[in-house]
Amino acid sequence: MALLPGPAALGQVVVSAEIRPRTELRDGFRTVNTPREKPAFFVEQRSRLNLDYGRNKVSVRLSVQDVRIWGSTSQIYKTDPNLFNVFEAYGQYQLTSRLAVRVGRQVLDYDNARFLGGLDWAQQGRSHDALKLLYADSAGFVVHGGAGFNQAFSPEPAKLTDTYYGGVDNYKSMQYLWLHKDWTRGKVSALFFNDGRQRTDSTTYYRQTYGLTGEATAGRATLTGEAYYQTGYDAAGRAVRAYLAAGSVTLTTKLTPLTLGVDYLSGSDATDSHNHAFVPLYGTNHAFYGHMDYFYVGNNHGQNGRTAGLVDVYLKTNFKLTPKASLLAHVHHFEAPAVVYSPGTTEQALSSRLGEELDLVLNANVSPEFNFKLGYSHFLATASLDALKGRAGQAHNQWAWAMLTFKPVLFKN
Repeated sequence: MALLPGPAALGQVVVSAEIRPRTELRDGFRTVNTPREKPAFFVEQRSRLNLDYGRNKVSVRLSVQDVRIWGSTSQIYKTDPNLFNVFEAYGQYQLTSRLAVRVGRQVLDYDNARFLGGLDWAQQGRSHDALKLLYADSAGFVVHGGAGFNQAFSPEPAKLTDTYYGGVDNYKSMQYLWLHKDWTRGKVSALFFNDGRQRTDSTTYYRQTYGLTGEATAGRATLTGEAYYQTGYDAAGRAVRAYLAAGSVTLTTKLTPLTLGVDYLSGSDATDSHNHAFVPLYGTNHAFYGHMDYFYVGNNHGQNGRTAGLVDVYLKTNFKLTPKASLLAHVHHFEAPAVVYSPGTTEQALSSRLGEELDLVLNANVSPEFNFKLGYSHFLATASLDALKGRAGQAHNQWAWAMLTFKPVLFKN
């Protein structure tokens, strides 16, 4: 009888799972509903199985997931329209005590996920096929550099000529560099990201994004600041000259922390020949510009194919109700930095005010393996927002949801 290998021979193995069903009532989510449109109601579930392995200098992660709407298949079926895919699959080798290399499908999530984020709110998440170098020293200095080259699916050995990449909303190639430094009462990061989009004539246009973020604590106040600049060319071949500036202050009080801040993302009006709209291309936008995802989350808010940008003035807090429960509350006031025109004209300008949003989320950490969230959001829209969305929508829009998250560790040697 063969002997089973011991833990030392196997290395460290951790198997974990995640079951996350979310029920949603949408009555004006992502875009304004018209008075004749009925609300949507559904349950969407993410199911993940994760395997992490590490031994000596080698580590491996494999994460597979199934994302589906309840009832989207018959009880007895042979075909399945839902998403089943590999979310992460990478190997990492520790070259030295400070330097490692990681290759494969992986999440790129940096700083506050403003520009590069894992998009965990979305059930499918976001991951990249990339090669990454990771450097870190004991003084809090970290450097990551990565690159990716994407190609359309064609089963080998059929792929013998050409590298045209089309039909997928993704970059053909990208390169990035991220530098980060921690101090006792602050931190700062710098980011460079270059991505190339290919057109049907095989021409590739490259856009560069430069970013700087920082945070400092002084007494009970925490100050944050961000600045990004985009240049190069967009996928349509238009010259890009765009920027983002953001700042906030968080004051810790006896009752709850209070955060007051403003985000400014430049935009283009309908007559611009250049692209002045900053795009947070691969970030987790749900965390910034209102939970109802009216801006920068897979939907347009512009005219004549040009994004109008955004000014977001917000007040945020998080009330601690019990040792395990809290109530998050966000209030946003949205404006358009670019000129918004009455539909069908480029002469009659409308108000820059787009609307206000209230977000409430009850969060309960019932146990280390079980979390419950209940959310409600309300958006008060304006005629200017209707013009950007191209809809004659209702003034009051709402969204309610409830989510259960089970994250057990199934095995750990």
